[in-house]
Amino acid sequence: MASFPESVNENEIGKAKFIGELLVPAAPFDQKSGREAWTVAFAPDGSYFAWSQGHRIVRLVPWSKCLKNFSMCHNGESTNGGGTRRLSGQNGSDCQVGLTAGEPGEHTIDCGDIVWGLAFGSSVPEKQSRCVNVEWHRFKFGQDQLLLATGLNNGRIKIWDVYTGKLLLNLMDHTDIVRDLTFAPDGSLMLVSASRDKTLRVWDLKDDGNMVKVLRGHQNWVYCSSFSPNSSILCSVGAGKAVFLWNMDKYSLIRRLDGHHNDVVSCEFSADGALLATASYDTRVIMWDPYKGTVLLELGHLFPPPSPIFAGGANDRWVRSVSFCHDGRHIASIADDRLVRFWKIEDKAPQTIAPLTHGLCCAFSTDGTVLAAGSRNGSVHFWECPLSIANLQHLCRMALRRVMSTQQVEALFIPTPLRDYLAYKVI
Repeated sequence: MASFPESVNENEIGKAKFIGELLVPAAPFDQKSGREAWTVAFAPDGSYFAWSQGHRIVRLVPWSKCLKNFSMCHNGESTNGGGTRRLSGQNGSDCQVGLTAGEPGEHTIDCGDIVWGLAFGSSVPEKQSRCVNVEWHRFKFGQDQLLLATGLNNGRIKIWDVYTGKLLLNLMDHTDIVRDLTFAPDGSLMLVSASRDKTLRVWDLKDDGNMVKVLRGHQNWVYCSSFSPNSSILCSVGAGKAVFLWNMDKYSLIRRLDGHHNDVVSCEFSADGALLATASYDTRVIMWDPYKGTVLLELGHLFPPPSPIFAGGANDRWVRSVSFCHDGRHIASIADDRLVRFWKIEDKAPQTIAPLTHGLCCAFSTDGTVLAAGSRNGSVHFWECPLSIANLQHLCRMALRRVMSTQQVEALFIPTPLRDYLAYKVI
């Protein structure tokens, strides 16, 4: 396990390039709770961006249009119109984007209650429903179908058609807030919901949203869940230092990972499935080997690192969210110290940082070039990820680890340094 650096001078760390923001129009009740952007999400194909802008509203925007408007703002230009989005460019000027109500491809959805979780799901026709005994289904999801799942304050999950903005399904079984949602990335339209009722529930949308399984084991709130890229493993994290790994073929608990000292609130796998990042209120992001349950790296947000007693209580370095870039080499984290940090997986100190007041969540764009972060005032901020060209070694490692577990790598008859590199023991 890598140790913390002796000191980190964040004044000497480079600043991430800010490219724009989506702001929510002010309203008389905006000072009350309920305005928070608890979740942001990119469609798997990179076509759409969605965020919960508070007060029951979810906004769906074509991502290419967002990027184009950010570029216009950088050039100092402004378009006037009846749109509801404001974008602020690097030059400090505000840009009002001309989007009229009802413009094709863009939707404002009133979910009827506060939105805590968002997830995009797309269908692959050859991935059939696991409910093999039913021949007739109300919904036939085609390959060009794109869905948005929203988890609500009242425990309900609403499924929407992204292209039309129409409500398709209303899933009801949770007894408390649905804090997070995640689709299996294999196109099967299996949806997992994480709730404050201490359970995870598995839903089969190809079987008209029928619930397949309830995963029990958490003793407190469940904050977040994430599928491995091959959809075989699910990680769920929650209050009480909980990090669980589940076998999603058998719907059984694989193991619990011990290492955090406070509530764990965010998790995500790397693109090859060989790494798992978890973020906690204990001021740390831990990088795990999900196959062996061992700690590979700790990324600290407070130096010197706090003692377990201090890390288990209130502090100003709670880590709120972590996201893995699709290049497998970068991650981003958001903490209560008003900073967004971009890290290389092989470094112990951030590569670049950016200011963000009251950040709550973050997600990388599908191509990994942009990070979106939501905040308590309902707005979303965007930065360029400090990408670099990956060497051939890393690309080969990712290709291999997509199909091999750590145990299979360790069984290879190859030199020890190469085996350690493939197992991310040297990252």
